[in-house]
Amino acid sequence: MIAVIKTGGKQYKVKEGEVIKIEKIAKEPGEILEFEVLMVGDEEGKDVKIGTPFLSDVKVTGKVLEHGKDKKVLVTKYKPKVRYTRNVGHRQFYTKVEIQKI
Repeated sequence: MIAVIKTGGKQYKVKEGEVIKIEKIAKEPGEILEFEVLMVGDEEGKDVKIGTPFLSDVKVTGKVLEHGKDKKVLVTKYKPKVRYTRNVGHRQFYTKVEIQKI
C-alpha cells in the first residue's frame, strides 16, 4: 500500500516501514502520530482512493524516532560594483518518523 499524507504544509508519498524526515513536531521520541491522508492505493495504481481533500476512513500512523537538525544551507547576497557580499547560514529542524501502519 502507498499513501500520500499531509504534514507541515507538505505532502509525502509513504509506504509501511519507511522512514521519512518531516518538519519538527512537538512529540517525544517513541510517541505515535496520526497523519491526514490525501490518497491511498496499491503499488500498481489500480485500486486508488482520493479524498476531497482528506480520506476519513483511512489512517496512517507513525512512530517518532528522533529529532535533529539538517545540513546547513548557505544563502549569499551579492551586489556587483559596490563590494557588498553577505553570507547567511540556516539549519532546519526535522523529526524522523517511521511509518508503521496504513
